[in-house]
Amino acid sequence: MGDVHGNLLSLEKLFKIEGGNYDLLICHGDIVNYGPWGNECVELLRLKKNAILLKGNHEDDFIKKQYSGTHPVAKAFFNFCMPNFLYFDYLNTLSVEYKLDMFTIQHTILDKYIFKDTLIKENSISQNYIIGHSHQQYERFIGNYRIINTGSLGQNREYINIANYIIYDCESQLIEYKFFQFDIDKLVNKMESMNYEPICLDYYKQKKRL
Repeated sequence: MGDVHGNLLSLEKLFKIEGGNYDLLICHGDIVNYGPWGNECVELLRLKKNAILLKGNHEDDFIKKQYSGTHPVAKAFFNFCMPNFLYFDYLNTLSVEYKLDMFTIQHTILDKYIFKDTLIKENSISQNYIIGHSHQQYERFIGNYRIINTGSLGQNREYINIANYIIYDCESQLIEYKFFQFDIDKLVNKMESMNYEPICLDYYKQKKRL
């Protein structure tokens, strides 16, 4: 799972649903930014047993203390969230990839958003991947290679109140695509109480809900 984006509500609900019923927990990055609980999400995940936490583009931006993009909404979130963050040194310890069975797990590939319909040249992919970044859950093949996107646990691109993740069984090599619904109004209310900018609040309020 990954793309938690400071959404403690969905992260806590994940562990209420699944408990500790896993051999290995892998987060492919973007724990921070956007949502109001970046510190709390890092605190929770870094104390989990058998957990591999990887670095996403938002961790990179926090470490550099500079937003690397140009999108005005993302920049507004960064300007609000980064100064309140506490665990910069911990972010520096995170790796960018993890090998599991036939897959390389990392935040994204080709340094771009890979959606269900993103055109990718066959010769640009030479292994199987589990990724995130695009906040869209899917499975697709590029030539002989498999790309799995877990979707976003904290900021679903289609329905803002839905959290996505997967369960991978190494023995059977089967993947279960999972989702659940959470109370997005609690997240928005928390953001309002912290005086997020209107452009940030509108980003969540205007998204579709299931």
